Amino acid sequence: EATIQLEVAGETVHTAALGEGPVNALDNALRKALTCFYPQLAEMSLSDYKVRVLSSEHGTGSRVRVLIESSDHHSQWGTVGVSHDILEASWQALVDAISYKLHKDKISRQDDGQDKTPGC
Repeated sequence: EATIQLEVAGETVHTAALGEGPVNALDNALRKALTCFYPQLAEMSLSDYKVRVLSSEHGTGSRVRVLIESSDHHSQWGTVGVSHDILEASWQALVDAISYKLHKDKISRQDDGQDKTPGC
C-alpha cells in the first residue's frame, strides 16, 4: 500500500492505493490522485521498469538508477530517477513520466478551463 498527498492546482489531494509491490502501489496512488484532474492519464501505461545499481562498493547504501518506459496510444518514452533510495528513484521516474505525458499532450488544467472529472 502507498499513501500520498499532493497539491494539484492549489487543491490538496490525499489518497492511498494497493499494488503488486511498493512501486506499483506508488504508481497506482499517483494515477488515482491525478486522473480526476487529468483524465488523459488513464490512457498511459507503464510498460517496463528496470533498476541498476550504480556504485556497488557501498552495498545496500549504493545509488540506484530506475528506468521507466511508459506509453500511450500514440508514443513511448522513458524516464529516469537516481537516488540511494530505490523508492525515491522510482518516484522521480514515475512523476517525470506523468509530467512528460502532460507536456507532450500540451494539456494543463488551467489552459483547458475544466475542473476535476465529475465523481472524483
